[in-house]
Amino acid sequence: MSSELLRTTDSICPVCQIRIKAEIKEVQGKIIMEKRCQEHGFFTDTLSNDASYYKRLDMLDQIANNTLEKTKVSNKGCPYDCGLCQEHRTPSIFVNIDLTNRCNMNCPVCFASAGATKRLYEPSFEEIKKMLERMASIKPNPPFAVQFSGGEPTLRDDLPNIIETAKNLNISQIQVATNGKRFAKDKEYLKKVIDSGINTYYLQFDGLNPSSYKKFRGYDTFPEKKQAIENLRNLGETSVVLVPTVSKGVNDREVGDIIYFAKDNFDVIRGINFQPLSFSGRACQKEIENNRITITDLVKLIECQTNGEIQKEDFYPIPFVVPVSKFVESLRGSNMPHFTTHPQCGVATYVFVEDGKIIPITRFFDVEGFFEYLKERDQYIGSGGKIKKAIEITRTLKKMSSFIDKEKMPNTLNLLDITKGILNGGRKEYLAKLHHKTLFIGTMHFMDPFNFDLDRVKRCAIHYAMPDGSFIPFCSYNSIHRENVEKRLTTPIDE
Repeated sequence: MSSELLRTTDSICPVCQIRIKAEIKEVQGKIIMEKRCQEHGFFTDTLSNDASYYKRLDMLDQIANNTLEKTKVSNKGCPYDCGLCQEHRTPSIFVNIDLTNRCNMNCPVCFASAGATKRLYEPSFEEIKKMLERMASIKPNPPFAVQFSGGEPTLRDDLPNIIETAKNLNISQIQVATNGKRFAKDKEYLKKVIDSGINTYYLQFDGLNPSSYKKFRGYDTFPEKKQAIENLRNLGETSVVLVPTVSKGVNDREVGDIIYFAKDNFDVIRGINFQPLSFSGRACQKEIENNRITITDLVKLIECQTNGEIQKEDFYPIPFVVPVSKFVESLRGSNMPHFTTHPQCGVATYVFVEDGKIIPITRFFDVEGFFEYLKERDQYIGSGGKIKKAIEITRTLKKMSSFIDKEKMPNTLNLLDITKGILNGGRKEYLAKLHHKTLFIGTMHFMDPFNFDLDRVKRCAIHYAMPDGSFIPFCSYNSIHRENVEKRLTTPIDE
């Protein structure tokens, strides 16, 4: 069987977690990872079933120099010295804070569960406040967003106070990741959360079929999801992101239905973040082969189940947006964080909903052409003064018209006006204006011990905040560090 070596990287053994070499290869149109542990043998995992699409994401990668705080000295080397260590390349842009590992459900696919470990992790309000203060103090740019997670964060009655604390620290985007159970049943509590200043709700949402929920959650929780959404609607909330865990043979046939459910509830739902199921080191090879969903699988499912309304080429890797932040950075004359995550970590697109139809942004806007233009112009404004920069903004807006097909652009959208606002310094305000006209559809393929890739870890922008002030990349935390952290910071549960 012929194969082509694309690159080598470092990974870990799924059993003993020792750092080992791995090869990324193209084999019969697929991209696979192969690695061998001297003690536990050979491991292989499929990264993509479409080599050409995988290579497209790599080709669309964008690099930028980031300024970031690195507080951890490397002793054992990556990925064992996370904190962030000296080898990390992307700043904390999106921070998770686990408020508890208690939960009012018992899902078999959960990263963290007090019920499974028989130990409780629940930092005090003061500890959480210190984590938020540490986050807000990061130079030169504090993280854009914090997401309170768990366990189930709504089990904490002080969640509104925690959100208010984050708000007072001027954290731009405050989110809560929830199963929606308490929001469905306790409107008074939900209103307190709203009044505290929450921005976005990341709602666990695995489909519309009862069997999907029974498999993932143990019982049909769909009625609770609908009630939570209805309660949010009645209280005037408009920023829910559906978060489906996706697995072959469970809910992979519901991807299109989830998108159309979001479209039909566009007044409340602003995004979908599909998360392919990750596996623990205890999983067997057959289980992974039978259930693994890759980014390529997901975008093909979306194309098929939306009858081509949304196509796989409508999706771009996260770092593709770097030319925009670099251009704005040059206009501002000060450092900005850049989304320099690895191109194989996730893809996303924006679609507009008009007259019941879905219109991807790529149908009327030459995204690739415009971003390439920004890259070309960026070099001309780095050393210019205010007048030169003002001229460049005018030039860019004029040129931008040539990348827009106004006949196909939604009637309610003025993309030039929004872009003008962003370039003139109103970044948050005008990004919010764009956000409320679109439905974000994306996926983050979080790694597990089987497909663990240190090249990806070093570019991670989603980090867990720790009580000691450190920040640990998402995938290394859940694949390596979580168990040790919880041993140190948890207490036994009395039964």
